[in-house]
Amino acid sequence: MTTSHDIGLYIHIPFCRQRCHFCSFYLEIARTTRMDSFRSALRREITLYHREHEIRNRRLQSIYFGGGTPTALPVGHLIAILDFVRATWPVSSTAEVTVESHPSTVTAEDLRQLVDAGFTRISFGAESMSDKDLASIGRPGNVQDTNIAVTAARAGGFANINLDLMYGLPGQTLDGWEHTLRSLLSLGPAHVSCYALTIEPGTGLAQDVAQGTVSRPDDGLQMEMEAAAEALLAEAGFTRYEISNYARPGAACRHNLLYWTGQDYLGLGPSAQSYVNGVRFGNLANLTAYVSLLEQSRLPVAERTKLSVSEQQRDALVFGLRLTDGVPWNVVQDQAQRQSVQDLIAQGFLAIGADRVRLTALGLRYVDTVAGRLF
Repeated sequence: MTTSHDIGLYIHIPFCRQRCHFCSFYLEIARTTRMDSFRSALRREITLYHREHEIRNRRLQSIYFGGGTPTALPVGHLIAILDFVRATWPVSSTAEVTVESHPSTVTAEDLRQLVDAGFTRISFGAESMSDKDLASIGRPGNVQDTNIAVTAARAGGFANINLDLMYGLPGQTLDGWEHTLRSLLSLGPAHVSCYALTIEPGTGLAQDVAQGTVSRPDDGLQMEMEAAAEALLAEAGFTRYEISNYARPGAACRHNLLYWTGQDYLGLGPSAQSYVNGVRFGNLANLTAYVSLLEQSRLPVAERTKLSVSEQQRDALVFGLRLTDGVPWNVVQDQAQRQSVQDLIAQGFLAIGADRVRLTALGLRYVDTVAGRLF
């Protein structure tokens, strides 16, 4: 059972074997010396947080290894990190323990060892079930890697398998997207995440767009693809519980629900973000500085903001609206925010029923506009 005292733990593993053209996350190319420095610093960060009264005795309800590509680290190192976390903090007996992975970075033996060590959920970055699509975004590997990895993960004991997809890729058609969805469903995942491709500043893809060698995603086509995903996944027994996420019964990502429901989580590793006791804070997005500060027994926090009650209510509204169930109307207490919600209802972006406020179909397609109006 989750209590208000429980907390989630996110661990950012800032390594990949190469950077994809669309990626704007903080990461480095995996090199042994850098990975060794990171692991030592991470242990210090865990130890320092455990000494803080507000965190040290809180039980972990979820542990999430994200990146980057966590499985760019040797699996034995990931297991050692998890073991150190378990030795440091109390962990719920039903904790969800997730690891993200690129399909080409794990073997059948790796996957078996992860399950044996206590990982309960794996999230593969499939992105597409078309090799042509993968090439268009500079994604290493191929579709066969995904097929092999999912089969091996299930054989190794993973029952909760997520597959990430992106839509609106360069040259991708609606038929091609539907083919990807059907191919993915044949693998039997418990959870599917579908993200519209966005052009992030400073990425290789942004450079390609600026040079005219790649076209920007077509908004109208992406909306058609989103509708196709919702229809096909619903037909296959998935429920859309968040803007980009679909799950079979009981398989919603418990860790990510912390973000959308205003619960506490601690982020470790370079660039990781946290929300604890009404305070948002984030680590430096620089591995060298991260290691240096922790060698001095100093936490690598770059910025920290104590949210007012009104700001906490605003965030609960904005993040909660990402859920298809929406938020209770009584979450909206600030009068200015109530007026903004009423305006959005009048414009067809939001709806209210059974004392809950939800995004409409129109609101789902223009969620950034809705969020901007509420901030």
